[in-house]
Amino acid sequence: MNICIIGTGYVGLVTGACLAEFGMNLICVDNDLPKIDLLKQGKVPIYEPGLENLVTKSVKEGRLRFSSNIEEGIKTSLVILIAVGTPPREDGSADLQFIEEVAKEIARWMDGYKVVVMKSTVPVGTARWLKELIQKHQTKPIPFDIVSTPEFLREGSAIEDFMRPDRVVIGAESEQAMAIMKDIYSALYLIETPFILTSPESAEMIKYATNSFLATKVTFINEIANLCEKVGADVHHVAKAMGLDGRIGKKFLHPGPGYGGSCFPKDTRALSRIAHEKGYTFRILDSVIQANEVQKQRMVEKIKEMVGDLKGKKIGILGLSFKPNTNDIRESSSIAIIQGLIQMDAKVKAFDPAAMEEAKAVLFGVEYGQDAYDTANGADALVLVTEWNQFRRLDLLRIKTLLKEPIFIDLRNVYDPAHMKKLGFRYCGIGRS
Repeated sequence: MNICIIGTGYVGLVTGACLAEFGMNLICVDNDLPKIDLLKQGKVPIYEPGLENLVTKSVKEGRLRFSSNIEEGIKTSLVILIAVGTPPREDGSADLQFIEEVAKEIARWMDGYKVVVMKSTVPVGTARWLKELIQKHQTKPIPFDIVSTPEFLREGSAIEDFMRPDRVVIGAESEQAMAIMKDIYSALYLIETPFILTSPESAEMIKYATNSFLATKVTFINEIANLCEKVGADVHHVAKAMGLDGRIGKKFLHPGPGYGGSCFPKDTRALSRIAHEKGYTFRILDSVIQANEVQKQRMVEKIKEMVGDLKGKKIGILGLSFKPNTNDIRESSSIAIIQGLIQMDAKVKAFDPAAMEEAKAVLFGVEYGQDAYDTANGADALVLVTEWNQFRRLDLLRIKTLLKEPIFIDLRNVYDPAHMKKLGFRYCGIGRS
C-alpha cells in the first residue's frame, strides 16, 4: 500500500518510519527544504531513541523516501496522512491554518479515491470541517473519505508506543475507509492490540480527553506533594499506596516541577477552549492549567528558600528538556524556572545531554556546562530538573566538593533524603518533609 504523510515533524517522521517497518511504502512530504535534504542524507533532525536507525533501515530497503513534491505524494498514494502542526493561539485554541493549506493541496491534486487521515491533534469537529473544505476546493467531484486516528506517542519512547500501543483509535463513517485503516495496522492484530472503531468526533475527543486526564493526574500528585510538605508526610509513600489501588494505577503519580512538552499544555488549553466555545465551564481542567503554572513558579521559590537572596548567586541546573530522552524544550519547567531565576538576578549555568542547542535559542545570559560536574563547579546550589539517567547516579561526594555550598535541590525526587543528609548536603525534594 502506498501512503503519503504530509509533515515530517515528530509525529509524521515516527509514523512514517514505523509504517515502513510494517511493510508499507511511504513518501513523507514537507515544504521545509533544508529538513528534506537532511532526511535524504539519513540525518534525523529530532532526538528520539532508535528513530535514526529505523529511518536509515527503511530508506535503504526502499520503503521510505522524502520529498518536497506534494503533488507526487498525493497522486501516487491511496492514503494521505496529515501530520502538520496545530500550534496554540493566544486564546488557547488550536491554529488550523497549516491543515487548511494541506486540505487545499489535497483537493487540487487528488486524481482518484483517497483516504485522508487526520493524525494531527485537532478540535472536535475538524474531520467534518476538513471534508467540506476539500469538497469546496476540488476542481471536479472526486470521492474520498476522512478518517481521524489520533496518535498517542510519548517522546522518548515513541517507537515502542507505535509498535506496541495500548490501543488504536480509528474514527470513520465509511466502511471502506475503516477496512483500509485496519489493513494498515494489521500487524498489530498479531499482538492483540485493542482497536476502538468509532466516529470521527469521538476519536478527536479521545485524544484530548486522554491527555487532559493524564495532566490532571500529574497536577493532582503535585498538589498532594505540596500539602505533604506542610503536614510532614512523604509523598513517595502516599503515591505508592495510591498507585496500588487498581482504580487509580501507579503511572503519572510522580511529583515534579509541573508538566510540559508539546501535548499536555497545548491539549489542556485547547479542550478548555472547546468547552468555553460551547458555553460550558470545564472547572477541573481550568484549575489543572492554573495549578501547573503555579507549580513552576513555586519551584523558583523553593530554590530561593534553600539559597536565600538569589541576587548574584550561581545556580547549576541539570536538565533543560521537558522530560528525558528528548531534546524538546516546549513548555519545559526547566526553561520557566531558569527565566524566574534570571528575573531574580541569579546567574545560571545549565547542562542537558540533548537540548542545549534548543535552549540557546530561547534563553539569554545562561552559561552552559560540559557535564553535571562542570555545571556544579563553583555553584551556590545544584538543581536537578530533568531526570536523565546519567543524573541518577552522580558521584555525590565529588558534587559536594565542587559546590560552594552543599545545597542540592531535587525536583524529581531521584535521591534519598536521609542519604543526602548523611553525606552532608542541605537537600530538598518535592513533598518530602
